[in-house]
Amino acid sequence: MGVAMIAIVFWASIALIVWTHVAYGAAIAAVARMRRRAIAAADMLPRVLIVVAAYNEAAVIERRLENLLALDYPADRLAIVVSSDASTDATNDLVARIAEREPRVHLLVNERGGKIQAQDKAVRAFGSDVDVLAFSDANCTWAPDALRLLVRPLADPEVGYVCGRLAILDADGVNKEGAYWRYEMWLRANESAVGSVTGGNGSIYAVRRSAYIEVHPSMGHDLSFPCRMVQNGLRAVYEPAAVASEKPSKDTEEEYRRKVRMFEHCWLIVLRGKMLRRLPPLYWLAIVSHRHLRYLTGLLHLVALAANIALVVLEPGSALYWLTLAGQGGLLALALLGKARIRVPFAGLAWYYTLVSWATTKALFNYLRRGVPATWEAAEGTR
Repeated sequence: MGVAMIAIVFWASIALIVWTHVAYGAAIAAVARMRRRAIAAADMLPRVLIVVAAYNEAAVIERRLENLLALDYPADRLAIVVSSDASTDATNDLVARIAEREPRVHLLVNERGGKIQAQDKAVRAFGSDVDVLAFSDANCTWAPDALRLLVRPLADPEVGYVCGRLAILDADGVNKEGAYWRYEMWLRANESAVGSVTGGNGSIYAVRRSAYIEVHPSMGHDLSFPCRMVQNGLRAVYEPAAVASEKPSKDTEEEYRRKVRMFEHCWLIVLRGKMLRRLPPLYWLAIVSHRHLRYLTGLLHLVALAANIALVVLEPGSALYWLTLAGQGGLLALALLGKARIRVPFAGLAWYYTLVSWATTKALFNYLRRGVPATWEAAEGTR
């Protein structure tokens, strides 16, 4: 490969990294200011089934159910099902005990099959007479008005999916997930204003019952549902007033392990989920920019570093390539300071960014090597 081609590869990699992490956000915010698409939201009280998929959640399941039962929503319009994925701890007993005194709560015990299968089985068993399906993780907490606000956008017949806002509580350790998540929520708000979000979150989302689809058991709803809604002619929107909160992982290293598991599912959807079919041009660009390129970040950094080293070797007199190599080395050095927990501005964030970027590559390797398991284990630090 000649010097010119290596230079093209280098600058293209850098440009794609900058685009997905910085420039795309600025671009989608500008588009949102110029052509905001309204949502005909309205107060309404549809019949709602809340599904909580659970695997060994004894530490949090009672708290979760009490929180949902205390929601500001008419009792006769709400049912809750805990779909247990063959829990082996006290989860089933705790839910059954609450269900004995509270008719809105139901327990569904399944064979081990993963979160998506547990959700699908709950919908099949209890979702025939409802208007809206809402979903929540077992470790989060909803604000009292969260459900009322979450279903408001579904008054718009064009809206099929709504995700709420996940607030990351102060970490017990040094995880920088909160900083990343605030930026992600800002992106999501602008995408929703333009048309549809490119991803959701498992802590708080709702789907029109008639729009619910069953996806591959190894594919999560967070990435597949918004895209599938748009493919089916509906919008997937963000309602920031509907708030759920949860603890982050205790440190960046634990968050890295969680991200690897999450990105494995993302790669499955990207490579086999047919995400780019039948999409409007602007949403197609949003999916590629916010999702596909984001998951390629680790590989793009490796390509940029390798190309930069090659350019320095081939053109040792080029001050520009020495400068860009120093910049990449400086980012790694700052990340190592963050790993060592040395108090230097942005060091912790650099370490978080480095680990999460590497998690995308590790997840791709795992997916190509062994596929993606449908089952999951709870991250202890988030409980």
